[in-house]
Parts: sequence; structure tokens; C-alpha cells
Amino acid sequence: MAITADVRPRSIRLPGIVLGVGLGGFVDGILLHQLLQWHHMLTSTDSDNIGVKYYSPYTIPGLEMNTVWDGLFHTVCWLAVLIGLAILYSRVTRHRRRVWTSSVLWGWILVGWGLFNLVEGLLDHHVLGIHHVRGGPYQLWWDLGFLLLGALLVVGGYLLQRSGRPFDPDAR
Repeated sequence: MAITADVRPRSIRLPGIVLGVGLGGFVDGILLHQLLQWHHMLTSTDSDNIGVKYYSPYTIPGLEMNTVWDGLFHTVCWLAVLIGLAILYSRVTRHRRRVWTSSVLWGWILVGWGLFNLVEGLLDHHVLGIHHVRGGPYQLWWDLGFLLLGALLVVGGYLLQRSGRPFDPDAR
């Protein structure tokens, strides 16, 4: 009885998705929380669904508390990127530079970013109601747009990774 080794290259799907979750979180946190200042982690707790104390972003103590929670959020994003890189580099041991030009990896990263938007959008914006993309009279539309962007990222990323050849670090 002959034992055959599995010669298929290890998948870069999981590390790509984990990287996408972390990078997508950074885009959200840096663009929406810091640059545009549309929301922080606890900006809608005056009308949330779980009874978290409200910290107004328009007062110094409120902004300080929101900044702490934004920092915790960024810490989780940073850990996701580190974990994604660790998984990627444990799976790709040769020709590592080539992986960064792989449409398969970038497709999975976009899927991860889209999954971040969908999970974070559904959980924080709709289920918990602790913050919204942009609070105010049209906040539902902003939140739905965020979910639509997430769905488009998932579909686009999936199609992108399907268009590429599976990454094989041994291929020349």
C-alpha cells in the first residue's frame, strides 16, 4: 500500500480573510472614527438596544471614553492583522514575495473586509445600536450603505480570487 502525500498547496484563504478583517477594521476606524469623526464606538449609546451608558463625543469625558473604546477596537484590528500575517507566513514558506502579487490573496482580503463590514454593521449598527456610520436623520441609509459595501466587497473579492491561479509557492 503506497502512501501518497497531498501535493496541493496550502490555502491562503484563511490568512487572507483574517488580514481583510483587520485591514477593513483599520479603514473603518481611521476613516470614519478619526478622520471624518462621524462616529466612535459608543456614540449612539443614548439610544442603543442594550443599555450602555452614554458618552457624548461632544464633551471631554465623553470623547475620552469613546477614544478608549476606539483604541480597544484598533487593538483588535491590529491583532487580526498580526494573526493573518502569522498564518500566511506559516503557510507560505518559499517565494514569499510572490504571494503579495496573487489575485487570490487580494481577493480573500477583500472578502475579509466585506465580512468585517457585514458583521460589524449588523452587530454594532443594528442589533446593539451602539453606533451608526453617520448618526442623524439618514443614519439608516448610511448603515444600509455600509452593509451594501460589505456585500459588494465579499462578492468582488470572491470573484477576484476565483480569477487567479491558486497560489503555489513552489511554482516558477
